Amino acid sequence: MSSPDGTEPLIEVKDMTKVYGEGPASVQALKGVSLTIRRGEFLAIMGPSGSGKSTFMHLLGCLDHPSSGSYRLAGQEVSGLTRDQLAMVRGRQIGFVFQSFNLLSRTSARENVELPMLYAGVAREARDARARSILEQVGLAERMDHKPNELSGGQQQRVAIARALANEAPLLMADEPTGNLDSASSVEIMTLFQHLNRENGITVVVVTHANEIAAWSGRIVTFRDGLIVDDRPAKEGSAA
Repeated sequence: MSSPDGTEPLIEVKDMTKVYGEGPASVQALKGVSLTIRRGEFLAIMGPSGSGKSTFMHLLGCLDHPSSGSYRLAGQEVSGLTRDQLAMVRGRQIGFVFQSFNLLSRTSARENVELPMLYAGVAREARDARARSILEQVGLAERMDHKPNELSGGQQQRVAIARALANEAPLLMADEPTGNLDSASSVEIMTLFQHLNRENGITVVVVTHANEIAAWSGRIVTFRDGLIVDDRPAKEGSAA
């Protein structure tokens, strides 16, 4: 079902809950969350510690199962899939970027970007060509043979973004992607996310605690106590 502006939903969540533990010691991290994210949106998820935003991010990323409710990703119901099935969905549909970069320290930037394609069975020459192309796209054409310890924090995060793009997933999910970066590098990374969203049509979902990072998005969803308490457009021109 399309949204009122004609754009097809990529993510449709209805009445999603997540409970950790059992009995009196159980904790309800999500309390019936419903949210639709259209293809091509740039969404920021905010909220204080313990608000449920990180739990929600893990569920959207198919890293865990909800306790109840529905989650449709690209039209497929994924809430009841097995771990192996979820891994297949992640490999095809989602690229991840984390605060700590998670790069292999002994391999070059190009080899780090090739890794998801290696797992996906992409032929060697095709892996190499695509890795080089993506690294050029993120501004690392001259650094692709350098190892992570030879790159700045901002450059390492650009390698991580390139790796997330390797299998051409339509959804890019970033968890505090600028948390380890200085202000100038943060602007570079958010500019890159904005470019990928606007020029490549990639749906971007960023979890952040910083208003100045959320301002780069087109829409801000705020969590508190396991519920969505605010869902609004970002102020136009607030970042770029």
